[in-house]
Amino acid sequence: MSNLKIFCFGFGQVAESFTNKLIDEKKKFDLSVTSRQETHQIEFNNIKIKSYQFTNDKFDSSIAVKLEEADCILISIPPIEGKDIVAKYFDTNQKKLTNCKWITYLSATSVYGDHKGEWVNENSPTRPTSAYGTHRLEAENTWKKISNKNNYPLQIFRLAGIYSNEFNILNRLKTGNVQIVDIKNHFFSRIHVEDIANILFRSLDNFKKNEIYNICDDQPASQNEVAAYGAKLLKLEKPNPVKLEEIESKMLQNFYKDSKKVDNKKMKAFFRYNLKFPTYVQGLDYIFNNNI
Repeated sequence: MSNLKIFCFGFGQVAESFTNKLIDEKKKFDLSVTSRQETHQIEFNNIKIKSYQFTNDKFDSSIAVKLEEADCILISIPPIEGKDIVAKYFDTNQKKLTNCKWITYLSATSVYGDHKGEWVNENSPTRPTSAYGTHRLEAENTWKKISNKNNYPLQIFRLAGIYSNEFNILNRLKTGNVQIVDIKNHFFSRIHVEDIANILFRSLDNFKKNEIYNICDDQPASQNEVAAYGAKLLKLEKPNPVKLEEIESKMLQNFYKDSKKVDNKKMKAFFRYNLKFPTYVQGLDYIFNNNI
């Protein structure tokens, strides 16, 4: 059997975790990725990977050939200054994909905007309140148009707030880098990066084009609740809440604008997947107990 040829636009924590999953499952694959740097070779978990330069105004011309060869394309680069630079590249430089059977665009649940703490699913209205959510929704729509025009095999994953063994509330509590606004009826959803990787892996053999899936765990919760649990594990005092207007970070202000509970039933049913970390409790317990 020939190696699976995978091309990743961007090589952040999701793409890295997906790569680790492929390695763990002993999948034979060839991987190419992009970065803003000049084209070079990197080593990741004992495998050699070619990293091609790709920016808004400069890209390696070899990318076109690699995409022609690719079986799977993962797009994890977020919109830059409001524009999806990967979609722009495809629309102007990549008219044909000969071998591709799987394109996954990683979006975000911020596209739903504020639903006053109510449940949302893939059919719920998308009315983003932040520029970030608006740009994500515009990117989704651009990818749908490109996909329909060229008959691309596209699926969209709307990711909830990502945490991992490296980036999580426990580490932020230890360093005192946590600001909590205790707002009544404020809910958000999250997902451990390993669960994203596992679902991406499952979708290689269980794929339906032009579908959208919410990728999140089973238990939406307030930031206050999650921080309280993390502080309890660490035997630290829970951070004192601050007023919303005291927060300087625009991103954090936008985070508190939206309250919603994201439904994951479609994801679990289609991919027949049981979450490794069904709630933040299991996720944080794992991180804490393994001294990560």
